[in-house]
Amino acid sequence: MSRNLGQVRIVGGGLLGTSIGLALTKLGHDVVISDTSPATQALAVDYGAGRVPAVGDNPSLVVVCVPPDVTPAVVLAELTAYTNAVVTDVASVKLPVLQQLQESASATGTEALLTNYVGSHPMAGRERGGAISGRADLFNGRPWVIVPHHSEGGVAATSAEAVNLVTDLALSLGAQPVTMEATEHDHAVAAVSHVPQLISSLLAARLISTSAQEIALAGQGLRDTTRIAASDPSLWVQILSANAEQVAPVLKDFAADLASVIAALDNVGAPGSLSSVSKAIEQGNRGVSRIPGKHGSSQTEYAVVVAMIDDKPGEWARLLTDVGHIGINLEDMRMEHSPGAQIGLVELSVLPQVEAKLIEELNARGWRLA
Repeated sequence: MSRNLGQVRIVGGGLLGTSIGLALTKLGHDVVISDTSPATQALAVDYGAGRVPAVGDNPSLVVVCVPPDVTPAVVLAELTAYTNAVVTDVASVKLPVLQQLQESASATGTEALLTNYVGSHPMAGRERGGAISGRADLFNGRPWVIVPHHSEGGVAATSAEAVNLVTDLALSLGAQPVTMEATEHDHAVAAVSHVPQLISSLLAARLISTSAQEIALAGQGLRDTTRIAASDPSLWVQILSANAEQVAPVLKDFAADLASVIAALDNVGAPGSLSSVSKAIEQGNRGVSRIPGKHGSSQTEYAVVVAMIDDKPGEWARLLTDVGHIGINLEDMRMEHSPGAQIGLVELSVLPQVEAKLIEELNARGWRLA
């Protein structure tokens, strides 16, 4: 749903900046996109994420989409340049950004400008960055954390108008606004984003010394757990160093759990060793069941129907078309290529009560089911 955001200025033409610009431009908003790199800015503009800055621009909203280490300086510069605009940022850490911003504003006597600042963080992204990866639908159904600050040490609180405008931005992009304190946000993302990134990277690093023959056996499990390991190292160094205080304790707890499993596997015959391994797997079951699923609810135990498709153009589309004609809603879907065979295995997740109907109808249409 489009809301009246006024002119929107986006600073930073990477993945998030371009995706925000694409979505807002599609909704008919006047979007200005700026980047210190002329090539990056030109690419974002060519993609349709906005127009180049012009004399007389007067944004109502500025969205800062730059790396965390320069976010405070850029936010303050935008607040100073556009004193009537609300400025938000999308950095994935909030407390360090806020603290540095407050210190800089205090040193320059510009504390009053901070009433127009509200931190935010869309919980959306891709393992590949840059304007070329931008997508207008990137934020659909995703949480968008809004982090207003309160009066402290002479620094005025975020205005209600600023919070409302950033909330409207999130809603316009199809996201789900969630209000949190800065410390609360940083603690949460350490567990659900920052530590998973590290663990995925460390796991993928084990593949460096694994033979090509062994890697050829990789299935969807390895792909699932290492997908985000393709992320930008330079960006993640900034994120992890900024949130080190929150990330380190979670890693230490993980290390303790891992050490317990290692000890059990080192001495499988010892009393209780297999029980320790079983408990670790069981705890994982409990944990994964708490991850929000479709529509934000806790995950439902879906039935999975596996269809085999020939590795040729149009087969996947034909399968989806048939599922649509059957009238069954897919809750999730993924595809895995079968090693050494010219087929793909498509996992169709559906509600348990429609599993039998899907199997019957797909068989009737000639699909091979695994």
